[in-house]
Amino acid sequence: MISALALSPSLDVTYVVDELEGIQRPRSVHRVAGGKALNAARAAAALGARVSAVAVLGAGAGRDVADGARADGVDLHAVFGTEPTRSCVSIFSRASGRLTEIYERAVPVSVSTAAAALDAAVALAAARPGWWFVSGGLPDAAPAGLLADVVRRLHDAGVRVAVDSHGPALRSAVGAQPDLVKVNRWEALELVGAGGGAGAGGAARGGAAGAGAAAAGEPSVPELLAAVHALAEGLVVITDGADGAWATDGDRVLRARLAGHTGNFPVGSGDSFLGGLLVALDNGADLADALALAIATGTANAQVPGAAILDPTLARRLAQEVQVTTAV
Repeated sequence: MISALALSPSLDVTYVVDELEGIQRPRSVHRVAGGKALNAARAAAALGARVSAVAVLGAGAGRDVADGARADGVDLHAVFGTEPTRSCVSIFSRASGRLTEIYERAVPVSVSTAAAALDAAVALAAARPGWWFVSGGLPDAAPAGLLADVVRRLHDAGVRVAVDSHGPALRSAVGAQPDLVKVNRWEALELVGAGGGAGAGGAARGGAAGAGAAAAGEPSVPELLAAVHALAEGLVVITDGADGAWATDGDRVLRARLAGHTGNFPVGSGDSFLGGLLVALDNGADLADALALAIATGTANAQVPGAAILDPTLARRLAQEVQVTTAV
């Protein structure tokens, strides 16, 4: 079983237009229950996993998010806050082949609402063994150390915990030693104090669109893996855009790559990667096989509009083409 704690959901809308200029009538419109956690949850459900989520929702788009998540196979448990749920918009121009992304900031979550969401997750975890994950940055005014509390309390409930975040929230969570830390290269650099500040911008640079080569003087990805593992002591996975992904369990360093496949719609590919990774791990797969399904799921997402909208048959076929090698 796979479950998510979604502290900053959104209604994600993708428009496909002829060109990004003047008045446009979209060729297609795709609305999904979004935010990183619900995207990853939807990808896992698409692959056939039993998935649940505790999500902080508000007025307005919150109802659409709840309905959308349930329609996509996620058993959603809503905790209602006082702020309206945000919206995030992606616009794909057919003329240029480029994607424009407009993301509202995560809405504030009160201390009491955050506590209620965590209490709901802990209560649900008693009946849902397997993997729980928290994904994305923290909303404004979230209590300091919230993600560390999430990791500790879910561990106490007897489940494994994965974290995909950045900045101070990630640093706090890593101190509580989650079972899996999944980050991109920029987020890893920031975590170990070797980057120029990843944050949301670094997440974008290190995401599905490709991170590019490491700057002079930066640690290599294997060095970053070792540094993050020394902090977290569990599984560590670092994605590196078009250069694939790396992982370590403390004994092995693995590199996974899928050549010859790209897509016009990378939004949600990192979240889909996490969903595929957890599906494989939850099914008892070896880390190498889990990396292969993760990369394939992220790649399948990039083929069609809409975050974490993917063909599971394509994802499983592409997983057979992923090359996983042992670096150490």
